[in-house]
Amino acid sequence: MITFTDLDKTGAFGLLKAFKPYDVHEVSASRIRSCTICEGGSLLFNYASLPVDDMIIDTLQDLADEQQVIDKYRALLSGEVMNTGEKRMVLHHLTRGAVTDNVPEDKKNFYLRELEKIKLFSEDVRNGLVRGSTGKKFEHVVQIGIGGSDLGPRALCYALNLLNVPKLDARFISNVDPDDACAVLDGLDLERTLFILVSKSGTTQETLANRDLVFSVMKQKGITEPQKHTVAVTSDTSPLASVPGILKVFFMDDYIGGRYSSTSAVGGVILSLTYGFDVFNELLEGAHSEDLKALEPDLRKNGILMDAMAGVYLRNVLNCPYSAILPYSQALNRLPAHFQQLDMESNGKHVNRDGSFIKYKTGPVIFGEPGTNGQHSFYQLLHQGSDIVPMQFIGFREKQGDLDCEIEGATSHSKLNANLTAQIVAFAQGKKCPENPNKDFEGGRYSSLLVADRLSPFTLGAILSHFENKVMFQGFVWNINSFDQEGVQLGKVLAKKVLAGCEGDENLKAYAEILGI
Repeated sequence: MITFTDLDKTGAFGLLKAFKPYDVHEVSASRIRSCTICEGGSLLFNYASLPVDDMIIDTLQDLADEQQVIDKYRALLSGEVMNTGEKRMVLHHLTRGAVTDNVPEDKKNFYLRELEKIKLFSEDVRNGLVRGSTGKKFEHVVQIGIGGSDLGPRALCYALNLLNVPKLDARFISNVDPDDACAVLDGLDLERTLFILVSKSGTTQETLANRDLVFSVMKQKGITEPQKHTVAVTSDTSPLASVPGILKVFFMDDYIGGRYSSTSAVGGVILSLTYGFDVFNELLEGAHSEDLKALEPDLRKNGILMDAMAGVYLRNVLNCPYSAILPYSQALNRLPAHFQQLDMESNGKHVNRDGSFIKYKTGPVIFGEPGTNGQHSFYQLLHQGSDIVPMQFIGFREKQGDLDCEIEGATSHSKLNANLTAQIVAFAQGKKCPENPNKDFEGGRYSSLLVADRLSPFTLGAILSHFENKVMFQGFVWNINSFDQEGVQLGKVLAKKVLAGCEGDENLKAYAEILGI
């Protein structure tokens, strides 16, 4: 029987506080080689530079077992209502394949039908069978959405840009700031452009405003039927599902949260149009392989669970309020932004699943940039700042693209990975400089490493799944609902009030006057 208990009511959590953290100054070559876990998608997770030793890991295992983390994962997969705030199932894993035999069959078939629709439509567009209103073949695709309808699909789309496959030109409009749409549409051949409107509710203010702006521009350019350059990704009850004349409607349902929707039609349509359905399908297979690995109950054999439980230890025992995601791959330049939403929108909660206030910390603040750019930005604080910021590095043994050259005995990719290697060791070991404290590096800074041979669609899917499941596991340990986002609603309500004239709210009115509304 599954039970739900607050973290501070568990026995294992109390024991964790009694242990002295492992001193990462003492990291050795043998520890580095032994602290590696194989995952799906050819991924390896290395935790040598995290402050956990065998006693701490054993106790984290006890905590994971006490909180029934894997049992709750299985319950989620089988269709139990795990989103207590909205009283919904949580089924994003099912969009890339059933992880267990006990799944809602009707939902499995629903996602398979939508996947087949994506496949057929994307092939027809790429082959020129589906064209725009003036008969020209589509060469550009623009996704209009915000939040989970933008961040994940954009990150994945950018990550695959160097694939050696025939491509459409993919772009994204998200911000209601008209300058965003202006920059994206600048120089675009609108007769050859297909727009994807993404909104589960069909009422997202920013998305509808950008749709209207785009349609207005198209009509100014002589395209009188902009809907014939448009598809929608939405729910079957939304207003977007019944817009006359649009080329196609792809459906998602209430059981797929926006930030978890990249492997649904939200990400699938644009990825399949841009790179071909086979690429998207390979990404799904990579995510599925990692979902299967996440079922392993043994912490030392499940890198996702190890990552999650170590993160709980860092947050709740060592009181680390921040975490940096640092991919040493320019292709992953938007991945930190996506994982920022994934983590902070999921686990930025102050009440438990039953709505009672909790007395311990939950999700950390997430930020990041690709290396080596970040090294010349915020690494100063990471090395010598007054807070310890745990870091999650992502690296690849091989480059993704074809371009590289050797200068002074090393290729550019080798230099990239040399920097990654150096940073992990420098953060852990530091360097003493008694004669000049300004050049003293304390070390003792925590990090983990997620590494693969090469950034492929399969590996990318596995990385996506790793972080999705890590966030889910931590939510189970904290006994919070990682699948709703009430914190974003208040601002939406007040924005509508401002646009309606502030309705007697003098504070809103005062700020609105300053901003010229």
